[in-house]
Amino acid sequence: MASNPPAPEAPFKPSDTFAYGEARTDDGPFEEWNPTAESLRPVRGRHRVSRQRGGGLARSSTVLGVGVIAAVGAGGMATAQTGKPPVSISMPDLPHVGSLISDEETPKGSATPLSTLGMAEDEAEEGSAGAGEALRTRIMAQVEQQQIQAETKAAAEAVAAAEKQAAEAAAKAEKEAEAAKKKAEEEAAKKAEAERLAKLATQYTLPTSSYTISSTFGQSGAYWSSGQHTGLDFAAPSGTLIKAVHTGTITSAGWDGSYGYKTVLTLDDGTEIWYAHQSSISVSVGQQVNTGDVIGRVGSTGNSTGAHLHLEVHTGGASSGIDPMAWLQSKGLNP
Repeated sequence: MASNPPAPEAPFKPSDTFAYGEARTDDGPFEEWNPTAESLRPVRGRHRVSRQRGGGLARSSTVLGVGVIAAVGAGGMATAQTGKPPVSISMPDLPHVGSLISDEETPKGSATPLSTLGMAEDEAEEGSAGAGEALRTRIMAQVEQQQIQAETKAAAEAVAAAEKQAAEAAAKAEKEAEAAKKKAEEEAAKKAEAERLAKLATQYTLPTSSYTISSTFGQSGAYWSSGQHTGLDFAAPSGTLIKAVHTGTITSAGWDGSYGYKTVLTLDDGTEIWYAHQSSISVSVGQQVNTGDVIGRVGSTGNSTGAHLHLEVHTGGASSGIDPMAWLQSKGLNP
């Protein structure tokens, strides 16, 4: 770039007095100097303004304004080349400077910021790209946060479902365990009862053998004075052996009216076993007998229509008896 040629010098005539703004009569004639494109072109490496000799402060102000514009332009170029952030520059309130920058009149005392005056186009694009990248990053962060929240919710629901399923499985297993336990207890009870009856069967025995059940307890008929049968009849041939059903003491033995020959065996718990219609008695009162001992023989004495053993069971000394069939079964026997 060519350097700016110096402006032509005006004729100078010294004077003893000088007043700004007053017309001078002792100087002159002056040549009018108008700046051109060549005269305003900045000098390579520095900005230089020709110094005017003598009067003309208006010319100096104009040249100074041009120098400021050139300096501002150079500052913008330097900013674009170095890539440093633009510096905010304010224009001072100098005469005739505003007219060179814009056609509009700048209010007195105002300052025009020139922070973006020297910004390069690539820097503006880079700023826009940075803002877009920041927006994209913020959007991606929100999406990621929403995804994390959705995954957390799904995981919590999965855990809750697993816990519910585990609780239901535990409840089902507990119910099944209780049912199995109850079933096992029932089976154990049945087994214990069977063992108890088997043990009792060794301690208790049926009163006779080779028999047939001819009448049961509570059966109605004219054969019995009370209208109902009060015992259990074992029909057997006359002379068939009659045995003690359990260990006990003979408390009665002899004739008893409609019962014929009757023997009473009292067990240790106080239960009385009555044997009636015997053909003969083999024991006496006060005698201790054991299970299976012979106490008499089957007959048809008393109020009887045939040879049979009439058996009654009285508990607690009661005059009325209970069902002998049920009592024998409770002892593990099946008549």
